[in-house]
Amino acid sequence: MKFVAYERTLQGTGASRRLRLADKVPGIVYGAGKPTMIELDHNALFHALKKEAFHSTILEMELNGKSEKVLLRDHQVHPFRPIVLHIDFQRVDNTTRISKRIPLHFINEESSPAVKVDKCLMNKIVTELQIQCLASALPEFIEVDLGNMTKGQSLHVNDLKLADGVKVVTHGKPNPVIVSVVEPAAEEEVVAAPVVAPAAKGAKPKKDEKQNKK
Repeated sequence: MKFVAYERTLQGTGASRRLRLADKVPGIVYGAGKPTMIELDHNALFHALKKEAFHSTILEMELNGKSEKVLLRDHQVHPFRPIVLHIDFQRVDNTTRISKRIPLHFINEESSPAVKVDKCLMNKIVTELQIQCLASALPEFIEVDLGNMTKGQSLHVNDLKLADGVKVVTHGKPNPVIVSVVEPAAEEEVVAAPVVAPAAKGAKPKKDEKQNKK
């Protein structure tokens, strides 16, 4: 993805506030040299942040007529208003080794034996993973094929098909579970209470056997 940034010279809280009032977002680009203070159009950035690829791929930033490869590192938003307050990017090249959280895309869930035959549910324990790789090998997402999942089965990190040079950071866990198959909850049989027909209007109650003998 490509976006346009503009270099800014004024810094500080007051300058940032004036930028926001002018529908601009203050930001910074660091790495591979001196940090550069930048500003971006708020509306264009706001819509770009809604796209998954903007968060998980190498971006092409146009600044002062030159193109640089950058990676989104952080952004701050207003607690309750749809306003982006600040954004950080990191310069990268093909030799830069990075660590980044990447979304998981699950496919073929409905056609798996677990769902199609046994009517089980897929419990997606994680929906993204932190990976380490060269910037040139950064995937936009990791595809997780659930087409062969069966009843009682679990899918782990070691079951994923990753590109060469891409490593999942498991934070000390040997082989975390990604997806587990959950059997549907057994339906409890509800026994209806017998319905007693109401007595007819004006009808007198029947006498018991002792009363009948008298």
